[in-house]
Amino acid sequence: MEVIDLKKLAEYSRDKGLLDTMKKRRRVKKDLLRTKNYNIVLVCLDAGQEIPSRPEPYDVCFYVVEGSGTFTVDCEKAELSSGQMVFVPANVARGMKSKEHMVVLGIQEPH
Repeated sequence: MEVIDLKKLAEYSRDKGLLDTMKKRRRVKKDLLRTKNYNIVLVCLDAGQEIPSRPEPYDVCFYVVEGSGTFTVDCEKAELSSGQMVFVPANVARGMKSKEHMVVLGIQEPH
């Protein structure tokens, strides 16, 4: 059995605002687990950081572990905080902007 400590893996980017390139997102998004049924990623955003809305070819469920922020799904926006989650189907634009330190698990369809 492997225990994964999210607090030890949490890493925030020094970039401010919009993280609009893969290079800028590389530090804040980490693959934790890949199986034939799902992938789990850890996303850590500092206050005011944003991953711009864009479609992806896989389903994902975002679960907020810590903090709060605004999640965009297609044209709708929702304020989520610790303990809440939102599902986004494949090929639908999704994005997020943190209000404070925010730690999110992304449970994805394998891709």
